[in-house]
Amino acid sequence: MGRRRKQESESLAPRKVETAEDERDYSVRAVERVCLILNLLQESIDGITLNEVAQTTGLPKSSAFRYLWTLENHRYVERDEDGTLFRLGLGFVGMQSRHLEILRERARPSLEHLRDTFGETANLALLDGSHIIYLDIVESRRGVRLAASRGHREPLHCTALGKAIAAQLPPDRVRELLAETGLPKRTANTIGTVDAFLAELTKVRRVGYAMDDRENEADGRCVAVPLLGTQLPAAISLSGPSSRFTLQDIKKAAKTLLGAAAELSTNPVPQQRIGSRG
Repeated sequence: MGRRRKQESESLAPRKVETAEDERDYSVRAVERVCLILNLLQESIDGITLNEVAQTTGLPKSSAFRYLWTLENHRYVERDEDGTLFRLGLGFVGMQSRHLEILRERARPSLEHLRDTFGETANLALLDGSHIIYLDIVESRRGVRLAASRGHREPLHCTALGKAIAAQLPPDRVRELLAETGLPKRTANTIGTVDAFLAELTKVRRVGYAMDDRENEADGRCVAVPLLGTQLPAAISLSGPSSRFTLQDIKKAAKTLLGAAAELSTNPVPQQRIGSRG
């Protein structure tokens, strides 16, 4: 009799209504592990080790390596020269192409203003692998001018743009980049050693801008500042013939460049524009 009452009371108790979402788990373990790895890579500046990946994902080292190898094969992960540290690779650059285009569009008026104010060529560049690449150039209107072309690539050590960007990177990362490119001597003034370049970056961080004083071109000068708030390794610069673009002009230009960079960095691109087709 007591047992019957217990069954009746259980039948009268409210039951939890199970939804389809309660019954199903749509997560895929392999995808979750890939997301964990990518999140770990994104949070690291210097790179992560195989052991860190294994510990974070709970995978054996052999399995963690296979995940990393697959991501590396598709260029979403890259390794340092020693093969011990893993970083985000260039496979994500294509996904950022619209973001880069928006940055170029937003920077264009500032570049034109800089060109018109100083009469020299204004540039926007980004770190691409071990080199800088020119995203946009607004050339001086003068007959004699110093100008590269959009898409042109230069090493870090002999350009103001490269120095401005490199000054924001960890020293170990800078050493790795210089190991890939070397320090080819472009002119008699080109920095020739890693230690001298790192010392130059210390100066850049102190004054807030970088200078190329006839280091890339025998008759050229350039001054650059980083775009700190864009979450991209980017910089803007002014360049001109050294006979006309004096060291005094460099100091004046640096102040104006810093103002332009601050405006670009503190007024980010509205999120709704990213991915728009207009």
